[in-house]
Amino acid sequence: MVRRWVRLIVGLMIGAWLALAELLYVAIRWPRGWARSLTEVERRRLARWHDVESSSDYDDRAAVKYLALRSLVGLLGGGTLLLLLYGVGVAGIAVRQLAVGEMELLDLVAVVPLGLILLFVGIQGLLGVTALERTLALRYLGPSEQELLRRRITELATSRAGVVEAVDAERRRIERDLHDGVQQRLVALAMLLGRTRRRPVADRDDLLAQAHDEAQEILNDLRDVAWRVYPTVLDNLGLEEVLAGVAERAGIPVKLNFTVPDRLPAQLETAAYFVASEAVTNAAKHSRADLVTIEVAGRENMVVVRITDNGIGGADTSGSGLSGLARRVAALDGHLTVTSPAGGPTVVTAEFPCG
Repeated sequence: MVRRWVRLIVGLMIGAWLALAELLYVAIRWPRGWARSLTEVERRRLARWHDVESSSDYDDRAAVKYLALRSLVGLLGGGTLLLLLYGVGVAGIAVRQLAVGEMELLDLVAVVPLGLILLFVGIQGLLGVTALERTLALRYLGPSEQELLRRRITELATSRAGVVEAVDAERRRIERDLHDGVQQRLVALAMLLGRTRRRPVADRDDLLAQAHDEAQEILNDLRDVAWRVYPTVLDNLGLEEVLAGVAERAGIPVKLNFTVPDRLPAQLETAAYFVASEAVTNAAKHSRADLVTIEVAGRENMVVVRITDNGIGGADTSGSGLSGLARRVAALDGHLTVTSPAGGPTVVTAEFPCG
């Protein structure tokens, strides 16, 4: 608390001195390049002493307007500091006079209420000036509403293109799974049935049993493909149950920590499922891990999905699977990070805004 007040007072003292230079510049407006230089000094002062972060995306006209108003606020801050200094000085003199017997106790009691009022006004003035500093910086030292809208449109266009690309990549993956898995097994089943037809009826039992087993395996493969496309249980039972299913199908030990009490929006649950499913699949195939942990937690209007494995690390973060996940997460204004140093662990973290 003391450190905070010291920083605030020092920042206002520096601002009061800068206000004199800013007022002089606004009066003469020469040389023109000084507007941005003075404004940059102000930005550094605000960041250093008042924890106010502002943008450098402003034009010269905005800088001049900011300096004109800021100079008045700075002088107001200087006046408030002088008022506090005057009050402290008067209090010190009163205490000294009381100590040497030049002032009666009753006289001091009469002065105390006035001193407290001055102290209150001074403190509120410091806080008010700091609030004005913040408001001016955010108002003039930053992108305009049009610029913010333009950036948002660019972000949306980029994320939409990313979603389309992710969907195309998912379609290619499904085609590859069907071609390399189900289709090959169907060809094998057809050949097995052809052999069965050519056998005498008495010798067909073994081949029919093999064909039945092969058909069951094909059904399992189809279920796996359908599950990876979109698990219907997600609509009915929610994300926690689906992730429990991912853990069961992983082929390696998977620990699930799910601490979100309520159902999440459908699109968020879908994205979180794909992140967890892809990360667990990659860990099972490539990491040589013997434990994967899936964590889903809420944190300050955010939902965080984190998958950690204790494998060898060194995952290719530029691969098509992770790139597709990043685009899918970005479409929901989320952020995906992957850390996988050599030797492990590999950590995949997706953060989604929620609420």
